[in-house]
Amino acid sequence: MATGGPAVDEWYGTAGEVGRRRGLLFQAACLGATALALVLMLVFLLYVFNDAVQPATADTGWLATVAVTVVLPALGLAAYYYLNDRTAGRIAYTALGVPFMSAMVAGAVWIGFAHLIEPHAWFALVLSATVAAGVVRAYGRLDRDAPLERLAVLTLVPWFALVGVPAVSVDYTVRTPFLGQELFPISVAIPTLVPSLRAVILSLPVLPTEPLALLASFAVPVALAAGWHLRRVRESDRDAAVAAGAVTVAAAVGLAVAPAIGWGPTSWIVLVTVVGTGTGLYVEHVLRRGEGVSGLALPVLVAVGALVGWGIVRLADFAGPDTWLDAGFLTSAHSTTPTNAGIYPALIGSVFLLVVIVVFAFPVGVGAAIYLEEYAPSKGRMGRVVELIEINIANLAGVPSVVYGVLGLTVFIRTVGMGNGTPIVGGLTVGLLILPIVIISAQEAIRAVPDSLRQASYGMGATRWQTTRNVVLPRALPGIFTGTILALGRAIGETAPLLMIQMPAIVRRSPESFFSTASAMPRQILQWSTLIKTDFRYGVLAAGVVTLLVVLLTMNATAIVLRNRYQRG
Repeated sequence: MATGGPAVDEWYGTAGEVGRRRGLLFQAACLGATALALVLMLVFLLYVFNDAVQPATADTGWLATVAVTVVLPALGLAAYYYLNDRTAGRIAYTALGVPFMSAMVAGAVWIGFAHLIEPHAWFALVLSATVAAGVVRAYGRLDRDAPLERLAVLTLVPWFALVGVPAVSVDYTVRTPFLGQELFPISVAIPTLVPSLRAVILSLPVLPTEPLALLASFAVPVALAAGWHLRRVRESDRDAAVAAGAVTVAAAVGLAVAPAIGWGPTSWIVLVTVVGTGTGLYVEHVLRRGEGVSGLALPVLVAVGALVGWGIVRLADFAGPDTWLDAGFLTSAHSTTPTNAGIYPALIGSVFLLVVIVVFAFPVGVGAAIYLEEYAPSKGRMGRVVELIEINIANLAGVPSVVYGVLGLTVFIRTVGMGNGTPIVGGLTVGLLILPIVIISAQEAIRAVPDSLRQASYGMGATRWQTTRNVVLPRALPGIFTGTILALGRAIGETAPLLMIQMPAIVRRSPESFFSTASAMPRQILQWSTLIKTDFRYGVLAAGVVTLLVVLLTMNATAIVLRNRYQRG
């Protein structure tokens, strides 16, 4: 909101310029347009949410219990914050959203361990990467003036730790000496010349169990990172050790507690580590700043109210809503019966797509923006070429998504020969779609960095790369992250490119790699909208739309939180 603007008379104009009545009408029109857009969006969300959850099917006692134990106390406390302490209100809403967003991140991590990399493979990868980093760090302390040797160490040590020298297969055909006729083909496989450290670890006869491997290679590194952060901000080794120990112990408890409550050890370790660390660090941040601490009462009130309400509902045996959006919907595959249909394979496919998009679009887009803003010439013949490139990037941001689908079909499937409907093809295609948006948003963020900071860095003797790395990028990262996350929000809802690359609508098994056939949430939702059964076109479809909107709104909320935090910093 703009502050410090002109006085009322200046805003509405003086006599002979713009009359006060016209200014009031303009203000009312702007307010009406904004209110109309918000009301229409709210009505749409409530309509879809009602079809997905069907709260009217619950018992009156259930609705009254939820209202008394959760809704009314939360609304009352929110009204108090609004009237008396706006800072505490902001803290309250963020504290209420942090566990939810952390749970979303934990779900993505769990999907990675369930479908992308096994705990033992992750354990070997982390251990070998740690050894390589230790060797490189130890070499760096030697302070040797040997550039070629330093380059060799920085390149070969990680390579042999993670990759090694793989096996080689040679195929050739035996021919007659004079006539050149083909007799028979021969394939010679040369065994692995130098196995990587990661392969050696995986080949050991004795390895820790999967829960222990995950505890050592995931929970402990996250705990150490949390401890390092607290040591940096609090300058206290004791607080850092307590935080790291608390995260590790909480995750280790799951080895005994998780089976007793019907959970898998992997689910417990991932959930407790991610949610506990994220929530704990935010609470510590609020307590350390000492502003709006009372806002932490809202999530506690909601959690206690939810537990009390759950107990009352169980004792009184009140029936809840006959909802379509439940745990079974999120963990099941598509079925011809609406009550058994789920979105799990499509959800996993969307996560795979996002991984490919992030890996492809983010570094390429940010790198292009850095070059165009910091290195590209602005004058002469090359300057005109750069200007033409920027105009084309701006035009590409408005090209319809179906055109990018045709491009993906032509380039990645028909030319390169990749498979139809795979996450790698879908991710690259949608990545091309959002690449101009990432470039433009990164350019704007880099351009917003004051030029005086660059000149000051050059005056201190820094090179252009040192200035870009140490001065420009740290101040531009909030805007870059915000634009990228918003672009990813658009990418996750695109359907036309997925249709063009022939991504299937119904897949009953989750993808196991980026090259296996997969579906995605927009594609699955579109298919449900075409089915004849009413329950598919309303109940199941609404549940899928709510799931997609939750993921989208969570990503957008994350972008807003990151932007606000860095702006305050």
